[in-house]
Amino acid sequence: MRIPLSLLDEIPLSLPLIAALTLGLAPFFPQPHIAEKIHMLLSGTLAKPLDIFDFLLHGLPFGVLAAKLARMVHRRYSFRR
Repeated sequence: MRIPLSLLDEIPLSLPLIAALTLGLAPFFPQPHIAEKIHMLLSGTLAKPLDIFDFLLHGLPFGVLAAKLARMVHRRYSFRR
């Protein structure tokens, strides 16, 4: 299933930014959850289903933010041709 790119155009930039800073980084202390999960992924210990779900849950806001920013850059430079 493909998500229409126009959906990204309709999302205000502040929404994925706030989601990445809150849900993506929560809990903040002692270490953000996403940092712990990335460390587990790189060390090869991200194997439990709960850890994989956690990684996807905390990583989703960063993925949406990256897609939104990439879409904004693409739209800006594709009109200049």
